[in-house]
Amino acid sequence: MAISIESLSVSRGGVNLLQGVDIELENGQAGILRGPNGVGKTTLLRALAGLQPVESGTIKCSLEDICYSGHADGVKPTLTVQENLEFWANIFGSPSIREVAEKFMIIELLNTKVGNLSAGQKRRVGLARLGLTGRQVWLLDEPTVSLDETSVKIFGNIIKDHLSEDGCALIATHIDLGLENSAQIIDLLEFQSNSGDLSSSNEAFL
Repeated sequence: MAISIESLSVSRGGVNLLQGVDIELENGQAGILRGPNGVGKTTLLRALAGLQPVESGTIKCSLEDICYSGHADGVKPTLTVQENLEFWANIFGSPSIREVAEKFMIIELLNTKVGNLSAGQKRRVGLARLGLTGRQVWLLDEPTVSLDETSVKIFGNIIKDHLSEDGCALIATHIDLGLENSAQIIDLLEFQSNSGDLSSSNEAFL
């Protein structure tokens, strides 16, 4: 099992959002989180990535296996694309950035400063970090923001390649990535807290 979530409850801003979340994803499987804005998709992913505490429940997956990609691109605008990728490659011990740059369609941008790129190009540079981590479990929060239709299809194929190599992905998205026929669709409305009770943690003050 790549990741197992049992009876998980999470909160945001001191208010309980989700309770009793049960998700199991095997190697080679993707899960797609669905639900309206504010239901708790981002909060759940951040909790799984270890970025905020959980109220209760268990997460069976090592943080060393997880790579989280949130709303921010996570790139330095004053550095070139190559310098940004080399920074992440050095952190994760990746031998080369060229294959990843080709896969994410940024090979011709390597010598360009990120600050001069379009929003879609910056997004592709940010997502390229996924290919440098070597991590098994990808947690993706609306990864296709700013991507055009062609880039969305290419990124969907990148996720499929990751799954074919025994990777796993849990994705918050309403965009068709070409995974719907094989992915586990998880509607978070089923786990929405009805109480509106205040959280017992200090998360609101973090």
